[in-house]
Amino acid sequence: VQLQASGGGLVQAGGSLRLSCAASGLPFSQYTMAWFRQAPGKDREFVAALRWSSGPTYYSELVKGRFTISRDNAKNTQYLQMNSLKPEDTAVYYCAAGRVITSQVREPTYSYWGQGTQVTVSS
Repeated sequence: VQLQASGGGLVQAGGSLRLSCAASGLPFSQYTMAWFRQAPGKDREFVAALRWSSGPTYYSELVKGRFTISRDNAKNTQYLQMNSLKPEDTAVYYCAAGRVITSQVREPTYSYWGQGTQVTVSS
């Protein structure tokens, strides 16, 4: 199983970034794919999740309306489109996969993790 996150970078407040997570080695139809993030000095927190097979999504209140999670079945890739970025969105973003319900926000329940990609939003 491999999850490869990419797409992070430096952006000004109000800007946009799209993160990608290329996945392999899983029966994706049985999994929920998610994004978490960890800011310096803080615990890792849930951002968004997507049920691969049927598409229901779930978002943290901190990002709802600004971030959109999606997937491309043909490429086995999930995305996190991040708009209207704020300095408080600065963090390392991780993609994860687990056989959980879409609204599961507890990170120990996700079995597989990518390596993380840094997002820095300047003010």
